[in-house]
Amino acid sequence: MKPSINPNISLIGVAIDLGAGTPGVSLGPYAIRYAGVQEKLEGIGYNVRDEGDIAANKPLSPVTDGIKLKNLDEVVRVNTQLCNAVSKVMDEGRFPLVMGGDHSIAIGTIAGVLQHKKNLGVIWFDAHGDINTEETSPSGNIHGMPVAVLLGLGHESLTDIGGTDKKLRADKIVFIGCRDLDAGERKMLKEMGITVFTMHEVDRMGMTAVIEKAIEIAEDGTDGIHVSFDMDSMDPVYAQGTGTRVPGGLTYRESHLALEMISLSGKLVSAEFVEVNPIIDNNNQTAKTAVGLMGSLMGEWLL
Repeated sequence: MKPSINPNISLIGVAIDLGAGTPGVSLGPYAIRYAGVQEKLEGIGYNVRDEGDIAANKPLSPVTDGIKLKNLDEVVRVNTQLCNAVSKVMDEGRFPLVMGGDHSIAIGTIAGVLQHKKNLGVIWFDAHGDINTEETSPSGNIHGMPVAVLLGLGHESLTDIGGTDKKLRADKIVFIGCRDLDAGERKMLKEMGITVFTMHEVDRMGMTAVIEKAIEIAEDGTDGIHVSFDMDSMDPVYAQGTGTRVPGGLTYRESHLALEMISLSGKLVSAEFVEVNPIIDNNNQTAKTAVGLMGSLMGEWLL
């Protein structure tokens, strides 16, 4: 992505941690702003409009009788509002850059993009599979379920967001950086035929080969590529301020290289960065890293 393709970016913050097991990522949008995201993007040459935050309200109880999913009603409300906000800025010809917030917000982000891009490719950076359902989830945390929901699987109040006819194709989703998958997720990923580049493949093939193949899959026959970047895809050495840290993740340079290459493809249509938790961070470093990664994805070059 470069300003010559679309000079107009809308920042959308989603202040929610109800989909996660660790509180604090609701402060992620503030931390990212404080780290200078608008100044970064304007320095690249974009016209940036901050749309403000969609904020969650904490329910009196995280569970409803008979439903395992935690904070379901409020997660649905926030994602429905986010879907409408993303669709609106795309109606205006603007690029949506969403700042989380826990990874449940991918439901609303991508549902909003699907109102405009019917055949969407997705490159999903994550230590985890995020493809659980109510039946397979060990925790009931919805941030572990967005991919399943976006494929049309799961609780109907979640799959209804954006319309049941607007869903992703499994063969156009690519995972990068996985190293902690639940048993149900491993089964689902294999059955659905989703491409997964675990850290084993990243180590063996190198990031250049991995991201070239990921772009090839995500752009083939699609209307563009969405990037969903969970900060826990990175090794905790580089992203301490995230709630589900798993050792052995992507390095700082691997992450930047991947996003630089997606930028160069010219196929990017939307993006989100999630799971920044300043409460457990050191000097807001993870938010600063997120801002740097956004710069690489949006076409910042040294020369």
